[in-house]
Amino acid sequence: MLNLARQANFSVLDFETTGSVPGWELEPWQLGIVRMENGRVRADEYWERYFQIAPDRPFNPRAPGRHAQLRDLLAASPTPRESWSELCPWVTNCTLVAHNIGTERTILTKIAPMHRFDSWIDTLHLTRYAYPQLPSKSLDQVIDALGLSARLEELCPAPGETADLPPRAPHDALYDAFACAVLLEHFLALPGWENVTVENLSLT
Repeated sequence: MLNLARQANFSVLDFETTGSVPGWELEPWQLGIVRMENGRVRADEYWERYFQIAPDRPFNPRAPGRHAQLRDLLAASPTPRESWSELCPWVTNCTLVAHNIGTERTILTKIAPMHRFDSWIDTLHLTRYAYPQLPSKSLDQVIDALGLSARLEELCPAPGETADLPPRAPHDALYDAFACAVLLEHFLALPGWENVTVENLSLT
């Protein structure tokens, strides 16, 4: 039986990291995940966590995101491995999706080195295939170029009632996870993609 992508369920994720710093291991400081069901984004099924970063731990000066505003919150947050019991159901026994999967795949493997994750779909790879003419393949610019910003704003939740959290924007992990999911939803709705299977899209 064909595993049609339009009928499949996915977990779409994004990590924000410290960036590369000589003498320091790259670490994640935020993770966002959103579910897709039958090829559609589930706005009510998402999970996010901030992760512990030591107060004296340097970031790459070019590392994106608003981590500088959140250093006190990050210092008091759990480590990724301490969060594994909550994270596990979101990333196991399903196809995973990210925009440029290298970071997400590497970090998950470090968090759970004995676990074999299922296949991955890379929306960067799909963008290069479907829209080679786009001058930039970065997630936020692809969303703008394809007219998907309104759909993203409709779906992505506000950061909550905590007043000191910055508003959602590119390089917020949950915002980017929703952006990636909206992009995949767009691809699956394109004419000619009716019979595309999960295996057609997956990278192992």
